[in-house]
Amino acid sequence: MRTLKNEQEILVERASERERGMSTMQAMRRTSPARWLLKDSQLPSISGALDLVANNKHFAASHADVRHVSTLPTRGGLISPKGTGGRSSVSGVVATVFGATGFLGRYVVQLLAKTGSQVMVPFRGLEDSHRHLKLMGDLGQIVPMKYDIRDEESIRAAIAKSNVVINLIGKENETRNFSFEDINVDIPDRLSQLAHEHGGIMRFIQVSCLGASHSSPSKSYRTKAIGEELTVKNFPGATILRPAVMFGTEDRFLNRWAIQAKKLPALPIIAGGKTKLQPALVLDVAAAVVAAVRDEGTSVGKTYELGGPDVLTVNELVHIMFDTIREHPHVIDVPLSVAKLMAAPQEYLLKKVPFPLSPVFPFYSDYVHSLEVDSIVSPEALGFTDLGIKPRKLQGIAIDYLLAYRAGGPFMGSTVGERTAGAGF
Repeated sequence: MRTLKNEQEILVERASERERGMSTMQAMRRTSPARWLLKDSQLPSISGALDLVANNKHFAASHADVRHVSTLPTRGGLISPKGTGGRSSVSGVVATVFGATGFLGRYVVQLLAKTGSQVMVPFRGLEDSHRHLKLMGDLGQIVPMKYDIRDEESIRAAIAKSNVVINLIGKENETRNFSFEDINVDIPDRLSQLAHEHGGIMRFIQVSCLGASHSSPSKSYRTKAIGEELTVKNFPGATILRPAVMFGTEDRFLNRWAIQAKKLPALPIIAGGKTKLQPALVLDVAAAVVAAVRDEGTSVGKTYELGGPDVLTVNELVHIMFDTIREHPHVIDVPLSVAKLMAAPQEYLLKKVPFPLSPVFPFYSDYVHSLEVDSIVSPEALGFTDLGIKPRKLQGIAIDYLLAYRAGGPFMGSTVGERTAGAGF
C-alpha cells in the first residue's frame, strides 16, 4: 500500500510540473513569440551585441568618405514587358533621364512613366526639386537619385540598373561654375563613355539643338556640335535630336517676351526681328524622345531635326504674342552691334559672381549671336514625321498659357485692350 501511495504521489507531482511548464511556455508565447522559438544557444549575448555595434561603427567610419557609390550589380539589357501598357504596367524600359527637372525633362518623364517605364531622376539641387515628378508614375517608378555631374561614380550609380540613358542637360548662358564647354562638350562626352562601358545600355538619346554647327556665331551652338561628335564616337548607336526653340507653359521664350511687354515701356527686338525660327511645342519634342526610345531600332545612329510646321520671323512671333495677350504692339529695334555691347557687361558678371544673378538686360550675349543666322530645319533632314509624330502649330490652344498675361484676367474682353505696361500680371 505504501509503495502504491508513493507512486501516486510521484505521478501527481509530475502532472503538476507539466502544467506549470505549459503555463510558462504559453506566457513566453504571449510575451515574446520570436524569443520562444529560439534556443538558449541561439539567443544573442550582450557581448555579441556590443561586437555587432562596434563592427557597424567601423563599417560606417570606413565608408564615410565614399559618396554616390553603387553597390548594386549592373543589370541593364532587355526586360520582358508585362501588363496592358498603362502606368501600372512594365514596359521593359528603365531610363535614366539627366536633366529631368528641367523644362523638357518633366514632359519626357511624364510620357515615359505613363507607359509603365521606370525612370531614374538624377538631381543636384534641393531635395524638393524633383517632387513634382513623383506623381507622374506609379509607386516606385520615379526614383530620385542625388548625384554630381562631375563625379563618375555617382553617374555609374545613376545608370547601374538602366537600359536607356537620355541626356537633356543644357543651359542658355554661361556661369561661374559651368561654361558652355562643361555643359555641351564634357557632360555628353562623359555620359556617353560611361554608358558604353556599362554594357547593358540599349539606347542613348542626346538632345542637342537646331542650328548646332562648327561655323555658328553662337558659342553654345558650336559646343553643341562638338558634343554631338563625341557622343557618336563613344556610343556609335546614339540618337541625336536637334529641337528648335521650344514653347510651352514653362518656357523662357514667349513667357519672357510677355513679361517684358507688361513691364517695359517697349519690347526690344534685335536686328529688326528678321531672323527666321521654327518653334516646336515641348510636348511634341518629348514625344519624339520617347518615340526614339521605344521604336524597333529605326532611330539608332541617326540625327533628327525637330522643327514645328510654321517658319516665322522673330517680329511675327512677337506680334502673335501681343495679339494673344491683347496688347497693342509696342517694340523698339535694337541694332545687332548695340545689343552685343549691352549684353557684354551682364555676361561678364554672370561668369564672376559666385551666386545666382538676375539678368539686368532682357537678353544674353549668346542669344544675340544666335540671332545672326536663321534656325530652321534643313530640307533633307529627318524630322518629326520620321518618328511618327505630327507637330502642332504655334497659334491656338498650344499657347493658351499666355492668356494669363491679359489685363483683367485670361477671359476678360474679346478685343485688344488698352496698353497696361508696368502693371502686374
